[in-house]
Amino acid sequence: MEVTTLRNVVLILTAWGGAFLAALWLSLILWTYRDIRRRTRDRLAHILAVLVITVLFLPGLVIYWILRPPQTLEEEYQQTLEEEALLQSIEEAILCPGCSRKIQPDWMVCPSCHTKLRKLCYQCHRLLELGWNICPYCATPVAGMRKEEKDL
Repeated sequence: MEVTTLRNVVLILTAWGGAFLAALWLSLILWTYRDIRRRTRDRLAHILAVLVITVLFLPGLVIYWILRPPQTLEEEYQQTLEEEALLQSIEEAILCPGCSRKIQPDWMVCPSCHTKLRKLCYQCHRLLELGWNICPYCATPVAGMRKEEKDL
């Protein structure tokens, strides 16, 4: 009786172990399929990733971890947005024509090199670009036109 009980216990444990391995195998296949779909749109990569896990099981999982794309599509998109925002902020930065340092849009002179950046309208007291000969805010002619403009 002891031998049959031992056999039954071993049989039950083997069945549970086999069921566990089968569930693990199927869950790894499903996880791999979901993971590769988040990382690439390439259908061939989807098929190959699932095939590697299906055929090789745990060694296939290690191979998949080594070969899979490092970032998900969402992470790549977020990184692209961050890079574009950074480039836009760099491009929008106003630089002094004299020393190329960053300046504020409402400065009249550069505090570093004392280059005149803008002039003041005498009528409405708003800042104007140096090349403007009329104030766009109040239509007052501005003194100090450029030499090229005077020659015309």
